[in-house]
Amino acid sequence: MVTGAREHNLKNITVKIPKNKLVVLSGVSGSGKSSLAMDTIYAEGQRRYVESLSSYARQFLGMMKRPEVDTITGLSPAIAIDQHGLSHNPRSTVGTVTEIYDYLRVLFSRIGHPHCPKCGREIARQTSVSISGQIMDLIKNGLAGEGAGKWMILAPVVADKRGEFAQLFKNLLKKGFEQVRVDGQFRKLDSDFGLIKTNRHTIDVVVDKFGLTKKGFAPKEYQKRIQDDVEIALQTSNGLVILAEVKDAGFTIPDNPAKTEDHLFSQHFACPVDNISLPEIEPRIFSFNSPQGACPECDGLGVKLKIDLDKTSPWRAGMLERQYYSTTSETVREEIEKLMVKETCPLCKGARLKKESLSVTIDNRSIAEVCKLSLQELYNWTKLLSSSLGSEKETEIAQPLLKEVNARLSFLLAVGVDYLTLDRMASTLSVGEAQRIRLSSQIGTGLTGVLYVLDEPTVGLHQRDTQKLIGTLKKLRDLGNTVVVVEHDREVLEAADWIIDFGPEAGQKGGELVAAGTPAEIRQNKKSLTGQYLAGRKKVATGGVLPDRRHVPIPYRNYLVLRGCGEHNLKNIDVHFPLGKLVAITGVSGSGKSTLIHDTLFPALKKITDEYSAERPGKYRSIEGTKEIKQVLMVDQSPVGRTPRSNPSTYIGVFTDIRALFAETKEARLKGFGPGFFSFNVDGGRCEACSGQGQIKVEMQFLPDIWVECEECKGGRFKQEVLEVEYKEKNIAQVLGLTISEALDFFGPIPKIVKKLNIMKDIGLDYLNLGQSSPTLSGGESQRLKLARELVKSGNGQTLYLLDEPTTGLHFADIEKLLTVLRALVNRGGTVIVIEHNLDVIKNTDWIIDLGPAGGEKGGEIVAQGTPDQIAKSQKSWTGKYLAKEMEINSKLK
Repeated sequence: MVTGAREHNLKNITVKIPKNKLVVLSGVSGSGKSSLAMDTIYAEGQRRYVESLSSYARQFLGMMKRPEVDTITGLSPAIAIDQHGLSHNPRSTVGTVTEIYDYLRVLFSRIGHPHCPKCGREIARQTSVSISGQIMDLIKNGLAGEGAGKWMILAPVVADKRGEFAQLFKNLLKKGFEQVRVDGQFRKLDSDFGLIKTNRHTIDVVVDKFGLTKKGFAPKEYQKRIQDDVEIALQTSNGLVILAEVKDAGFTIPDNPAKTEDHLFSQHFACPVDNISLPEIEPRIFSFNSPQGACPECDGLGVKLKIDLDKTSPWRAGMLERQYYSTTSETVREEIEKLMVKETCPLCKGARLKKESLSVTIDNRSIAEVCKLSLQELYNWTKLLSSSLGSEKETEIAQPLLKEVNARLSFLLAVGVDYLTLDRMASTLSVGEAQRIRLSSQIGTGLTGVLYVLDEPTVGLHQRDTQKLIGTLKKLRDLGNTVVVVEHDREVLEAADWIIDFGPEAGQKGGELVAAGTPAEIRQNKKSLTGQYLAGRKKVATGGVLPDRRHVPIPYRNYLVLRGCGEHNLKNIDVHFPLGKLVAITGVSGSGKSTLIHDTLFPALKKITDEYSAERPGKYRSIEGTKEIKQVLMVDQSPVGRTPRSNPSTYIGVFTDIRALFAETKEARLKGFGPGFFSFNVDGGRCEACSGQGQIKVEMQFLPDIWVECEECKGGRFKQEVLEVEYKEKNIAQVLGLTISEALDFFGPIPKIVKKLNIMKDIGLDYLNLGQSSPTLSGGESQRLKLARELVKSGNGQTLYLLDEPTTGLHFADIEKLLTVLRALVNRGGTVIVIEHNLDVIKNTDWIIDLGPAGGEKGGEIVAQGTPDQIAKSQKSWTGKYLAKEMEINSKLK
């Protein structure tokens, strides 16, 4: 029970949420759904957990601000699965995030079959005699070539481990050893040196060292000596020996050699033909985050940054590349990065691992090859693997590991990401994909009695996979959990046990509880806007704009043609985009939509329309019809500004007009205040004590940082003399506090300002404050704000707009407003291409290009293209199947 919730725009509401049910929060954008789910319920659950910890632990975790609510009773431990992406670290992959890769590393280390990286033959363990023979051969070859040489026999005892190892050094000294090599530096054991406990160290014991000449070399004498040295080294190091050839000048071996070339030998695995020894096969040699496993050329990233020769001359490229890797200045590095491109590592070919690690196979597949399989293919492979293993022992070892892998894979398949691969970088996943991966991990934990809060889990999900997701949410519920979902998807709303509908409108006109009940009860509730759409009393339409065009083939004259698209899973396709139309790119998740638009079309056009563009397009053969396009814009959901000073009024340019209006007032002219004095971004009129923010941050030791009102300007952001200037009895700070709707009434007589504000209203953002901080805007609000700015401009009609899932976060009513705006851009002569799954948008487009037929390697083809009516009749298209149902429902409603 939530009593008196007042966070953001919530109007002191009291909400009862049934436990152990699937509860969906619905309502128009900005009506207060997320304010209740994320900023009240989850925030309080997290705060209570942190409060229960000791003050020592709290100083590391930080304290959370208590949400504006009277009481919350019956609150379970809360877990939020929101729309924040996964790690942007290039080392983070689907495999590491889901922990499946960790199990595969153990599996390969226990039952993997090592092969020689050079000749490819399977190899077995070596004996001390064979190792001695190989060392003798290396010494003989060295003497034959150089006439003299210096060598050391070393026993590796510590490999990349943390610790001081003081006791180890004492024991080695007692055994008669005199010298060790620590992290490449040679140390006397009887000297006073210490290691940093928290750092990783590699330690090798010097067993013997000798300088030889070709004349003085007696093979029989040294054969016995080397045999003994090898035996001692093997016993000391648990089966490993290093022959280090000293490359320093001079005839004697220095106390601390600077240059050595190591040859590793192992009692465990070595190739008898090529004399190549493999390190001990353990999980860390399959880790690209460990020096033991990472490719030495790319440090386990799979790619290398190289200077783009299209941007600079070859002689300067070499100099810049050396400077990039040697500089300690982040600024210099960032500047050079602008001239660099990512290229696949030439040594590991993108596999990230050393060749020795890649030479270990199970069922004739290396771990890198296994990670390139789609999750569905991997699941099929692991299911059949036990029957193809070489022995009962291998089967017995593999069984518990495969059980864990298969369990995690089954959860991932259940949330519709079967097309992903384990080697896919986490940073390249869409918001929806990242959210569903985290959701699958939660199912795997098997927790009960937990409150799960999800924010639009259907983002980026095709209708084909929505039922899978609903099944997953119900499984979480059936485990004994309460699942609260902020969602607009019709299928999820219909599947809910309980719906809580917010409204009646957005912003200050929202924040109220409009209705609560089962889906059937919500459909009958005439006050609920959501209920009216669910019941069919209302439907999404664009006000009858070009209704007949959707049902007849249109012989378009102008096309943008992209030929031979082959990036990622695209199958060398030729794509025709009609210009001056509203075009939808559809298809199941992973079918290649983002690859086509984000990775190929946008970069290709950007390089044509902007000669200074750093974009590198994906693989394609040619592009035609670009003369009709003067500008290409990617209208995505990234923030419009990252500082609190950025706001809707500055972004669409209306604040410039407002500042000019204030500068024209009589009082401003008397004081000599120009438009710049009414800006909080520059010196002059802004309050310098808070730099125009109105608040000052105070850091607290054991409590969260707090923002206190600036004593100088009392939160007004400006100097007192500036705040004394008023227009219609309001100063500049008070005007920034107005909503768009209120500002329309306030600036009614001024066409220049009203025109821009009306565009904001038409796009459904009239509930925002003029001075609302940009970082507080949702992804959907940011995207619509970008569209508003485009409509404010007097465009030339030759602009191509690219949008990815613009319906994210939009209610049925908001989608109607969005379609009106998109159609306005088209009517101005622009071309709008949207990647979309929402059927309300798809059915209102002029042309659809449907990719598929499935995700991953089974996708990347054009399944169907045409008008919505033509796609609905396609037997091959999954989108067509669901579109036909939607159109059938609409025809019945008519």
